[in-house]
Amino acid sequence: MEISLDDVGGVSVVTLKGRLNVTTTAELEKVFSTLLSENKTKVLLDFRQLEYISSAGLRVLLAAAKQFKKVSGQIVLSSLAPSVKQVFEISGFTSIFPIFSTRDEAVKSF
Repeated sequence: MEISLDDVGGVSVVTLKGRLNVTTTAELEKVFSTLLSENKTKVLLDFRQLEYISSAGLRVLLAAAKQFKKVSGQIVLSSLAPSVKQVFEISGFTSIFPIFSTRDEAVKSF
């Protein structure tokens, strides 16, 4: 999995490419830890290039959402592929994370 990080108008945009599973979650956990240590509280996960997410990936996202909530932060998601969106719907995560169709809509939501 590849992770890139950008700043768009004060929003930390984390773009994921590939598969988020048990072998790649540690990379994403490090990114979340870094953002928290830098007091970055507005986080957008851009999933347009994410092909797959496992239950381990969902656990990392849930843990991060709780950590950011403690510091009045928020994680929003954008551009979910149909297969990834289906995983979020089945798991009930659509009620945990605001999900937007496009990156621009997600950035404007902050």
